[in-house]
Amino acid sequence: MRAIEITTPGEVKIVEREMPQMGKGDVLLKIKYVGFCGSDLSTYLGKNPMVQYPRIPGHEISAVIEKTGDEVPEGFQKGQNVTVVPYTNCGQCTSCKQKRFNACRYNETLGVQRDGAMAEFIAVPWQKVLKDEALTELQLALVEPLTVGFHAIDNGKVTDIDTVLVFGCGMIGSGAIVRAKLRGATVIAVDVDDVKLKIAGQLGADFIINSKEKDLHQELQEITNGEGPNVVIEAAGNPVTYRAAIDEVAFAGRVVCIGYAGTEVAFSTKLWVQKELEIMGSRNANPSDFEAVIKYLKSSRVDENILISKKVSPEEAPVAMKEWAEAPGKIMKILVQF
Repeated sequence: MRAIEITTPGEVKIVEREMPQMGKGDVLLKIKYVGFCGSDLSTYLGKNPMVQYPRIPGHEISAVIEKTGDEVPEGFQKGQNVTVVPYTNCGQCTSCKQKRFNACRYNETLGVQRDGAMAEFIAVPWQKVLKDEALTELQLALVEPLTVGFHAIDNGKVTDIDTVLVFGCGMIGSGAIVRAKLRGATVIAVDVDDVKLKIAGQLGADFIINSKEKDLHQELQEITNGEGPNVVIEAAGNPVTYRAAIDEVAFAGRVVCIGYAGTEVAFSTKLWVQKELEIMGSRNANPSDFEAVIKYLKSSRVDENILISKKVSPEEAPVAMKEWAEAPGKIMKILVQF
């Protein structure tokens, strides 16, 4: 079967791989769409320490069931449209014992610690397969990337009395914007790209700020009557926005960090203590986040195509990845269509 392989940093190839071997509890999936994730870009750039080469990327999956193993429940049938929870969990580490499976110490995500879904077929345990015939093939590929932002809002305990600032309006930030609006919060979207900010507005952001063109602090002070946002979501993965999150969040506020900054970030501890901040990381997503995204996509009137920068064939994927690497801030989502 055809597969897309990141052979070494900076090199993407179309290769032939053997068909997946199925276990008794596995489901064989025929891939329809797979999205390129930021982690895939890091792998391409040689900046992902969790990856060994060569690696088949991809964990944002839209697929159709091709075949089921002997021990798969009868509810899973050939021809059903599905998506996949791409994480593993050991069930025994401290995170798993608290039912925070998304942060499993020994997690292996498809396309990162193990080969992913950018191939014609993939076999996965039936427990990781999510069915929903109401969603289109395109929508199914957007479920996983949106869940990460949904999970961050859940971690931030956002309610309808909160003002939420989201740094970074890519796919992860978009998920955070949507979830915060679903919870009734006032949302401020910050980015340096006007196209992404326009999309943020279409997704429900109440205020948009291009921090390259406007004074961020002054804008936030005006919007929040001098208090600052009481929840900040860092989805940009930039040392500048990490520091700005601490600087701009309100006293007794919450900061939720999703993005990997790539380099060490120095903070003044004064504001941590003075403001008595709650600062936490947010990783992957839980089953409830997947359920919430699926519910949103089924009822949303927003055209999900605004989230997709381009669709490419497997043969076009190497060039698309190169273009993304050259202008990462300009791309929302690239989908590979098999």
